[in-house]
Amino acid sequence: MTTGEGGVIVTDDEEIAKLCRSMRNQGRGEDGAWLCHERLGYNYRMDELSAALGIAQLERIEDLLAKREKVAQMYNERLREMEGVRVPYVAPEVNKMSWFVYVIRLEEGIDRDKVMEYLTAHGVACRPYFTPIHLQPFYVEQFGYKEGDFPVTERVAKSTIALPFYNNLTEEQVDYVVKTLERALNS
Repeated sequence: MTTGEGGVIVTDDEEIAKLCRSMRNQGRGEDGAWLCHERLGYNYRMDELSAALGIAQLERIEDLLAKREKVAQMYNERLREMEGVRVPYVAPEVNKMSWFVYVIRLEEGIDRDKVMEYLTAHGVACRPYFTPIHLQPFYVEQFGYKEGDFPVTERVAKSTIALPFYNNLTEEQVDYVVKTLERALNS
């Protein structure tokens, strides 16, 4: 769900709640005293319009989650047996998944970038899912990390693809993505 800007943190831990309130208010203490910052903080105070949008989204959250679950299940059914593809793992103890993105992993030896080039050339929008955080410019500059420092993370990152994923993706669109992926893997 979206709030445009801003968001919500839910916790039953009062210490975490206090820390979050402080961090969203520029690091100010509990009393919110002006120019008294107890920690590093940010201006994450949500404006009223974003809050109103969030409330409207919350009123339809079950429908939004159900639509995303349906799309994820369509992908799971079609990709589960595809050679070279690993579908997202959902632990058995998870009783409700909130699908934000649908990410597959390609087996070792498959050139993820070539697969993505093929998908893109055939009208399937896709992205690598993540660049390892230690290779983000800030971390490289600040801490001197370099490629090879976390080889497992880097290997996994080079195998992931975020497939098109949104609430109203149709069965026909999912079929097209899956068939195009299969052709990409076989080319």
